[in-house]
Order: sequence, then C-alpha cells, then structure tokens
Amino acid sequence: MSRLTHLNARGEAAMVDVSAKPVSLRHAIARGEIRLRPATLKLIRANRVAKGNVLAAARLAGILAAKKTGELIPLCHPLPLTHCEVEFEIPKSRDRILITASAKVSAQTGVEMEALTAVSVAALTIYDMCKAVDKKMRITSVRLLAKSKTLTNA
Repeated sequence: MSRLTHLNARGEAAMVDVSAKPVSLRHAIARGEIRLRPATLKLIRANRVAKGNVLAAARLAGILAAKKTGELIPLCHPLPLTHCEVEFEIPKSRDRILITASAKVSAQTGVEMEALTAVSVAALTIYDMCKAVDKKMRITSVRLLAKSKTLTNA
C-alpha cells in the first residue's frame, strides 16, 4: 500500500509540497446524483419550486464551490481554475437528477477535489431548494469518473 501523502514524517496532517512538480494541464470529471420523487422533478422542470430556478441555482452553486474548494477542504491547494462546468441529466426513470462536473486548471496538482466539490454542492443546492416539497431526497454515488494531466511548456 502506498503511503498517505497528507501526513508528514511524524504522522501529522500536512499540506503536500508541490513546488518541484511541473505545471500540467489537469482535467477531472465527477458525477453524483440526487434521488427524488417524480412529482418533485416535475416541479423542477416546470420551474415551479418556490425558491426559484433549481437547476440554474445548483449550476452556479457548483461552479462557485469548485472555485472555493481550497477554502473548504483544509489540505487542498487553492487552484486558479481555468474552466468549470456543471451539467444535469434526467434519466427516463424520472426519479433522479444526474449531476456531472468538469474542472480544468494549469497547475502543479490535480483538480479532482474541485470537480467532486462542484457535484456535491450542486446536489446540496437542489436538496435545499426542494426540501419543503420532498422529505425523502437522497444524495448518492458522488465519485470521480476521470482525471488527466498533460505536461505544458510553462
């Protein structure tokens, strides 16, 4: 098993020093879902939720959260994102919303946490906006789908 990179020689939590790593173009994609009642989904699609346009608010919340990931997660490096996107898909089962987030950066460390944070906060925003009409919503399956890095000439 490989050693945990966020622990120092004394076993204490520590931010990883990425100073010597080369700058790379990094990209990550994460996905999660929020399960809800079909009636709730119908309200969302018709833009009839009292708090406003649920998916527009969730998209913006996810993007903002990705930009603030370094402030939310103690050992995460603050990253200057070059792109973040949050998309929603409603499957034919009409019992959930699939949330996919993509994040990009040119940096010395990866952007997985930003994509995962975007998905999580988008799901939490949907939950918050719909909790008055659906007490049984569940946020599930938040996971990293892909990550990549390409060395740059920076």
